[in-house]
Amino acid sequence: MSDAKVKKSFLNSLLFKLIIAIAIGIFLGNIANEGAIQVISTIKNILSNLINYIVPIIILAFITPAIVSLNESAGRVLSLTLIICYLSSVGAALFSFVAGTAIIPHLNIVSATEAGKKIPEILFQMDIPSIMPVMTALVTAILFGLAVIWTKSETWANLLREFNNMVLEIVNRVIIKVLPFYIATTFAELSYEGVILSQFPVFLKVIVIVILGHYIWLFLLYALGGMFSKTNPMEVLKYYPPAYVTALGTMSSAATLSVSLQCSRKAKTLDPKIRDFVVSLCSNTHLCGSVLTETFFVMIVSQVLYGALPSTGNMILFILLLGIFAIGAPGVPGGTVMASLGLITSILGFDATGTALILSIFALQDSFGTACNITGDGAIALMVTGLLGKVPKEARS
Repeated sequence: MSDAKVKKSFLNSLLFKLIIAIAIGIFLGNIANEGAIQVISTIKNILSNLINYIVPIIILAFITPAIVSLNESAGRVLSLTLIICYLSSVGAALFSFVAGTAIIPHLNIVSATEAGKKIPEILFQMDIPSIMPVMTALVTAILFGLAVIWTKSETWANLLREFNNMVLEIVNRVIIKVLPFYIATTFAELSYEGVILSQFPVFLKVIVIVILGHYIWLFLLYALGGMFSKTNPMEVLKYYPPAYVTALGTMSSAATLSVSLQCSRKAKTLDPKIRDFVVSLCSNTHLCGSVLTETFFVMIVSQVLYGALPSTGNMILFILLLGIFAIGAPGVPGGTVMASLGLITSILGFDATGTALILSIFALQDSFGTACNITGDGAIALMVTGLLGKVPKEARS
């Protein structure tokens, strides 16, 4: 790809749009008077209601088809791969939680509760009630998915796939389009209050900490892959740099799939049938880097905006459910955090400002989280190959 095309691709990317939105929001917040910030807050309230309305629909559209798809390729490889994907995501989140508990209190974060200016009341309130609570949507998605499997209903299976495609289009054509405006209004409020500039160095530190966490988790995954397969994990990992770099550019596991398949096919320690199936499946079900990032970020945002970390009980519940959402989330930019917004609001109690801030800082590092996801898929393939005793004879140590 030429430099001109790379530049054009970046200028059209969601990341670039969000960076511009953040800059505009901070600028507007610094110059806005009380009347202007009222207008900005009103716009933010409307956009927040729109996003919150779509969250339960996203859960139904992403989780239910993911469960139904289990029936299409039922077998030991599928079951084992999904179990490992879930354990990897939950393990990454628990690692992030423990690290956050140890590190965040020492970052000298000044809570936004101590900020100077107060946001005035909005001009008018326009509520858009959700069709159902988030937890209701999750339970409904699981039960409907299982019911389709039990009844072997092809009609419902096809409908759910169509529903998934429809909601994905809503996300791409509506939510992603309004997201920069939502982010801009949120940062305008934070800037008006005097929060964002004082906390900017903290957010930079956190992004670096999270990226280091990705590398630690990848090291652990490949170590386990080597142990289960009794092979040298570097035989897989050494071929993955092109996939890692591609994921940095696309911010999408799904868009990087073709490159990751090319990389994994060079590894002599992977069984060809298991390799292609597992790597393809993991592009949408193994999101360890994104989950690790989101867990650390919700703790940071909670400390910044609400003056305290979430309770341990709430974080454990959040992590266990986040692992499920990660399997059902689409492998597109921001898919994990978009699918799990309902957990952030219902379990951790985040308000509109909290969810917007999570969306913003998550997007700033999303490329690194995606790169961790896609690189970790090779380790999952190595684990499954080893656990099923399918390591090629010529590759055994």
